[in-house]
Amino acid sequence: MTRTMTVTTKRRFVLSGNRRLKYFGLRMIGPTAAALTFLIGSRFVFAQEADPAAEALRGVDTTWVLVAAFLVFFMQAGFALVEAGLTRAKNASNIMMKNLMDFVMGSLGYWAIGYGLMFGSVASGLFGTSNFFLGATGDDIGNVPLLAFWLFQLVFAGTAATIVSGAMAERTKFSGYLIYSIVISAIIYPIFGHWVWGTGWLWTLGDSTGLLPEGGFRDFAGSTVVHSVGGWAALMGTLALGPRIGRFNSDGSPNAIPGHSVTLFGLGVFILWLGWFGFNPGSQLAIAGGNADAVALVAANTNLAAAAGAAAAVVYGYITSKKANVGAAFNGVLGGLVAITAPCAFVTPLDAVIIGIVGGVLVMVFGKVLEGLKIDDPVGAIPVHLVAGAWGTLAVGLFSSLNGVTGLFHGGGVGQLIIQLIGVIACGVWTAATTGALFFIIKKTIGLRVSAEEEIQGLDAMEHGTIAYPQDVDFTPGAPSPASSIYRSGSVPATTGK
Repeated sequence: MTRTMTVTTKRRFVLSGNRRLKYFGLRMIGPTAAALTFLIGSRFVFAQEADPAAEALRGVDTTWVLVAAFLVFFMQAGFALVEAGLTRAKNASNIMMKNLMDFVMGSLGYWAIGYGLMFGSVASGLFGTSNFFLGATGDDIGNVPLLAFWLFQLVFAGTAATIVSGAMAERTKFSGYLIYSIVISAIIYPIFGHWVWGTGWLWTLGDSTGLLPEGGFRDFAGSTVVHSVGGWAALMGTLALGPRIGRFNSDGSPNAIPGHSVTLFGLGVFILWLGWFGFNPGSQLAIAGGNADAVALVAANTNLAAAAGAAAAVVYGYITSKKANVGAAFNGVLGGLVAITAPCAFVTPLDAVIIGIVGGVLVMVFGKVLEGLKIDDPVGAIPVHLVAGAWGTLAVGLFSSLNGVTGLFHGGGVGQLIIQLIGVIACGVWTAATTGALFFIIKKTIGLRVSAEEEIQGLDAMEHGTIAYPQDVDFTPGAPSPASSIYRSGSVPATTGK
């Protein structure tokens, strides 16, 4: 189901003050006239009131969309825990602060500008031109209030923004990150989103090119619209920053910089898995009636792909390292979830398993590819969101067989696959160009990376003055100040990261 539906306005009859005066005036004429007027007025009122059954369905659908939005919002906590667990303790406060401010800045930017650019009136197929600074309204999108729809879309914008935080962790200036956060939420993500979910040029590409009559680029819940946008931004951010101190030796060989808590990492992935049941099934934007079948299919496919991704990553890790790798298992879950996000409404459960398997393996393979290219991504955001997102988007053109979309493997020809490939390329070009320019400007003005001393001491103390783990800090009289070393001997990892 497309996210863009006809806007309708619920008109509920309200007895005005003037009409009430007339009503009471008629009572003064006589009982018969008053009774007649009441009967006529009552018929008019009931004719204008919404059908109770339709109102009940509207309430059910609205409740579902809001609950799904709340689940996706809870994913912010999942992302924060994953990032904190996979990085060092001296940066945990900074990571929590970044993930908080992603949503703070994103909420304001998406309300003021982003929603209008994404879902405003279509003028050119490139961006929307209305609904800026969204106010109170009685309009509906489909069968839910516009503001409920806005909130659901907002949490997706927040997800796209926060993906970048992990890839740029442990060396990014907080002030520079804030600027990035509001720009991606207010401009970069919404414009690409308009091309697809706002019925822009990618949505209608099949018709406009003749490749697929009445068709176009399809991404049900955001493998590309959300995750690849975040993944491309993450790649450009890591390239602009460079690797962390000690991540690579002078000969190019890598050094491991282990995170400080597998527990936080694992808990974060569990939260993300839960949140994805709002992310994907919620994108149906309704649950009443026949929508329940669609929601059930999407939920089942989402879970199966996550499980398949984890299983495949564990097997791959065991084959390559002879260990049942914990990181492989949890990142495999995320790879499967990202991959199924685009095709979840268009494929069978068996195809969902296949898509998840490939997504889990790709995360493992491209983690090594990035390391070979000396690209430092502390949490694996690029393989999970960019690579698995692109794969899931292409999978729409291969495996789809349901809900009006047919892929190559089910007799649909190559048209859908070509359109999906064009969409993946368009996402890469748009996001890499805009975020690359943004990071360059930040770098040349206020600066993007902290100093070497700040990076070694940790961003908790140097950027925020708030230590996540006080037990590691020497608070005794005469202890060194934060400018030199606030950590007890042996608490700070060496600059090699070991």
